[in-house]
Amino acid sequence: MIEQEGLDILGSLEKGPVALLDALSSVTDELAQRIPGPGRWSVLECTEHVALSEDYLFSRILVANQADSPLLDEAREARFVARGADRSRPAKAPDVACPRGTFSTLQNAIQHILASRERTVQFAKDHARDDLRTWITSVPPFGAVNCYEVLLLMAAHMLRHAKQVDEITALFKPF
Repeated sequence: MIEQEGLDILGSLEKGPVALLDALSSVTDELAQRIPGPGRWSVLECTEHVALSEDYLFSRILVANQADSPLLDEAREARFVARGADRSRPAKAPDVACPRGTFSTLQNAIQHILASRERTVQFAKDHARDDLRTWITSVPPFGAVNCYEVLLLMAAHMLRHAKQVDEITALFKPF
């Protein structure tokens, strides 16, 4: 990454937890477990999905291989940024990131997410001067991606689900 990209990705990674914590700030454990409708996730399930996704995507970084030349797709990078947080396009979660009752309380899920994101931010800081576009891994359904793209996905993903939490909680607010 060039220095400015490193700063940009750090800023993006730090926005997600702020947005998610803001969305979750007034959610009780009772509300977190309410399911808004058939085939929809509760706030707790959505938050668990964020935690599982963060860990899975980071695991993909850890198994990346160094390539001789960068895997560069600026159009795809732009799509990850633009579409990643866009809730107007439904996306099916991969099985590895589907909720399965990992957390009994919302606070446990939040603590896990914050610790996982701190690890991700530390990685980005430690490698801010490295060309992460030469670190190649795979992430279904995208196939081969570079680790810079994985960080872009991680940043946008948490923002996407902060919006989902807002959508869910709005359904249960009294008029």
